Amino acid sequence: MSLTDNDIATVKAIWPKIAKVANEVGPESLARMLCIYPQTKIYFSHWSDLSIQSTKVKEHGVVIMKGLSLAVEKINDMANGLQDLSQKHAFQMRVDPANFRLLSQCIHVVLAKRFKAEYTPEVHLAMDKFLSNVALAIAEKYR
Repeated sequence: MSLTDNDIATVKAIWPKIAKVANEVGPESLARMLCIYPQTKIYFSHWSDLSIQSTKVKEHGVVIMKGLSLAVEKINDMANGLQDLSQKHAFQMRVDPANFRLLSQCIHVVLAKRFKAEYTPEVHLAMDKFLSNVALAIAEKYR
């Protein structure tokens, strides 16, 4: 799904607002995914606590948001810009790429809750296309 110039502008316009609360959005999104989609817990089975209060969930949620910030920076060439993340997820972490979509859904929910008026259908659509492209870029090394 290609990002249009309008999609890119929309993502770049809302991202600074998201970045200000990224340390909350990331952990909340990750904790939501682990609760709603329990099959994703397998990748975090070495963590004793998978709740939103968990230090590990908080830390990894921040890491996720840093990856998304990188994707915003590399928005015009995510396949090359996210190669390291793709390599890590494919060969070290061996995460099923289907989980990227599950996490994206949780990110949407958290963003919609936080940015009620600003998370318009147009913003949602642009962010959905952006997150889909991030998922494709990270899944690149799986092919």
